[in-house]
Amino acid sequence: MGGAVGIRANGPTDIAAIRAAVDLPIIGIYKADLPGFAVRITPTIEHAVQVAEAGADIIAFDATLRPHPDSLLLEERVRRIRRRTGRLIMADISTIQEGQAAEAAGADLAATTLSGYTEDSPAQTGPDFELLESLVSLLKIPVIAEGRIVTPEQAARALELGAFAVVVGGAITRPQSITARFVSGMNIRMKPPL
Repeated sequence: MGGAVGIRANGPTDIAAIRAAVDLPIIGIYKADLPGFAVRITPTIEHAVQVAEAGADIIAFDATLRPHPDSLLLEERVRRIRRRTGRLIMADISTIQEGQAAEAAGADLAATTLSGYTEDSPAQTGPDFELLESLVSLLKIPVIAEGRIVTPEQAARALELGAFAVVVGGAITRPQSITARFVSGMNIRMKPPL
């Protein structure tokens, strides 16, 4: 209702409920913790199928170079997800190399979602604009800016750098984070005089 043009949602139950309520495109993921694997965003083909069956238009999955439960090469994983779901495929990546590999493997979109959250990408407090800018200049597929975007100014900056779209997550879905940002901002401005 606030003007979003799409929704990124987790899990078949939420995706189905959102699909029943709105006609916006849905980027579907399925977070699952599997023993022995750091990969948790749509880690298997079966997770992707469940997301598609729930009504997602785009299937997002972890396309990092980390070990995956299915041990498939990235190209084969993309091919199987596409064959089983018939949906567009968004590769959540953390590095330039992963973005290039995702494009070469046939992904339809690449997103900076995992930058700062893998051992191959540096931890950051804000959006990874450097990665975004590099991917936009190197890839032919659309690049989605995602990860630690918490202000309208950061979202606008991502678009200025060439992002096809911007995903805003915790900044609008986690009330405790929203409250903490307000408290932090007020504490900085309200320090007592010396």
